Amino acid sequence: MPQNRRKAAILAIGDELLSGRTRDLNIHFLAGWLSDRGIITQEARIIPDKQDHIIRAVNELRETYDYVFTSGGIGPTHDDITAEAVAAAFGVDCDVREDARLILQNWYDARGEELTEGRLRMARIPDGADLIANPISGAPGFQLENVFVLAGVPTIMQAMLKDVDGRLDHGPVDHVITVRGQALESQLAEGLKSIEQALYGVSIGSYPGKSGKALMVSIVVKSLDKTLCHQAAEAVAALFRSLGATPEMLTPSDQDNI
Repeated sequence: MPQNRRKAAILAIGDELLSGRTRDLNIHFLAGWLSDRGIITQEARIIPDKQDHIIRAVNELRETYDYVFTSGGIGPTHDDITAEAVAAAFGVDCDVREDARLILQNWYDARGEELTEGRLRMARIPDGADLIANPISGAPGFQLENVFVLAGVPTIMQAMLKDVDGRLDHGPVDHVITVRGQALESQLAEGLKSIEQALYGVSIGSYPGKSGKALMVSIVVKSLDKTLCHQAAEAVAALFRSLGATPEMLTPSDQDNI
């Protein structure tokens, strides 16, 4: 793994995620978005709306990874405590900040709505943080050193990433080929291990059941080296053929759900 590829962690915050009331979509989206920019997601956590949990997780992750992305907990309600918790993790104050308040004031004025005390809570920003624009609902996120604090609503979080993109160090992107065929994972295991060991710089993952067909296994081959990726994929296809299966090579667009 080249040293110039940044490493990231994702921290999804919300009691509703842990209770099963809400399905998390942000980890899935963020991991793919980061991968497209040559940034490797190495850890993802889901934690409750509890200050001690947030402080501990933020401090552990920001010391370990180049980037930390949080989602959730920066809204107007009493249990939206992420801003204060992140500030506490850094040992700085957090209060309504004038630039954030002005953004919200202009946003609601343009819609003929009132900036209520509840809505004003969304202008709480830790000292020293840079704002992250929110083109969907106005309320800004923020960046504090290597921690990016984003909204929990997926459409809003995704829109906020437009402002984040230029702040990140992009790296080289993996070439990916999926080889799919009918076989047992146990039949493929030793052969896949041998291919991975023989071709340094290639990673191989085995994923059964993705196609919905019986005994269908998807083998995902990744490498920064395009030639090496194709070489490994051909070796995987040959392994399938040795087992009497007819392998299928998937195009990049076919691989989206694998």
